[in-house]
Amino acid sequence: MEQPSSTKSPSIIDSLIPIIVLVIMLAGAVTFFGDNSSYGPNQIALMFSMGIAIVIGIKNGFTWESIEQSIIKGISISLGAVLILLSVGALIGTWLLSGTVPTMIYYGLQILDPSWFYAASCLICGIVALSIGSSWTTAATIGVALLGIAQGLELSPAITAGAVISGAYFGDKVSPLSETTNLAPAVAGSELFAHIRYMLWTTIPSISTALIIFVFLGMNETAAASNSTIETLTEQLAQQYNLSIVNLVPVAVLLFLAIKKVPAFPAVSIGALVGAIWAILFQQELIMTLAQAGADTFTANLMVVWTTLFDGVAIETGNSELDSLLSGGGMSKMLNTIWLIMAAMSFGAVLEHLGMLRRFIDAVVSSVKSTGSLIASTVATCIGTNLITADQYMAIVMPGRMYKEEYERRGLDPVVLSRTLEDSGTITSPLIPWNTCGAYMYSVLLVNPLDYIFYCFFNLINPVLAVVYGFVGFKIKKLAKKI
Repeated sequence: MEQPSSTKSPSIIDSLIPIIVLVIMLAGAVTFFGDNSSYGPNQIALMFSMGIAIVIGIKNGFTWESIEQSIIKGISISLGAVLILLSVGALIGTWLLSGTVPTMIYYGLQILDPSWFYAASCLICGIVALSIGSSWTTAATIGVALLGIAQGLELSPAITAGAVISGAYFGDKVSPLSETTNLAPAVAGSELFAHIRYMLWTTIPSISTALIIFVFLGMNETAAASNSTIETLTEQLAQQYNLSIVNLVPVAVLLFLAIKKVPAFPAVSIGALVGAIWAILFQQELIMTLAQAGADTFTANLMVVWTTLFDGVAIETGNSELDSLLSGGGMSKMLNTIWLIMAAMSFGAVLEHLGMLRRFIDAVVSSVKSTGSLIASTVATCIGTNLITADQYMAIVMPGRMYKEEYERRGLDPVVLSRTLEDSGTITSPLIPWNTCGAYMYSVLLVNPLDYIFYCFFNLINPVLAVVYGFVGFKIKKLAKKI
């Protein structure tokens, strides 16, 4: 809907007010509600701050109808992620019921040693994400299993989540199958494989440093878990499930679909359905235990699997720690995350529509002098966009569009911009609790971003390295001079 000609651009004060209110309210949410801040308080903070921005927009001549359309558009952008979230919830539930995740935990407890567990987790997730091009799928499958193994070995969930996210985002970032890896060069105007090759100069040192740190942290974990604890857990797993290598078929199916470039929503949905079929085929004893008393086999299978898809599974073994490990999943468990994503995307869409984000960019670019400061400003803008719009795609597209001409004017090759967009926009998204990626990681790994943020070493080192390269002039490619 077109705006009346009387609209005016927001002042810097106009643009700052909603941001300041949001920061204060988010800080208050964490102070008063702690780990529960993402279960309503953060959503209210986003909605309240959006309301203030709308009032300022109407004061500047914008109509409610146009603002409403921008909110609808902002929410529609996130619907793809919402569908994936729902299918992931179903997948986790059926993979718990079918014994897929318990089987990975069972074998992992016997293979992975605490002294190198963190580094191995990072490396495994990196390889899987590189193969399938999805950090989300990697975290929801391999990541969930690794968190379970960590619990069995009595290792830190926060460090494990940091290792999983570090590896998943490294693999996602350098995979030609990844959406963000294709999006960044498309926005910046560079070629895909040239972009990936150029990213290796920042990603390889970052992941190498992260792996060294994880190895060092693992050295202090050699005696964290006793053999008796591990034996007890493996025995209880074997008592609860029919454990077999065949239970890993749903994982193989999902990896195959991802490698074949099947879109995430149908691929994960098929993975969830395969898990449901595998549960019926191989976990009949467990299904009958979970079914209502007196139910026949057909009804028991139908009801338990159906319930698992929408509400997850609840296992009772008498061991509270094992129960929490084997229970979860279901589409309903993702509804709070969807609420958070919709609130965050609405807030970001309003700020973009009212010109508040553009106001910040114009102020930043006017003060940029050197190549180093330009790259530092791009990194800061991508991180800021992640904070404000709560979406990694917007954190790539918006700064990419805004800085593209400035990079060209300064004679910088498009790969410099595309690499910087990924070094900051993609990498920092899971570190922010109300970002779509942070909310997603919280929902599948069940570790608060405020806890794991300090251990996502790859995600923390990479943006810093990008800025350092900019100021020292290392691997900053110039445009070829036209003859």
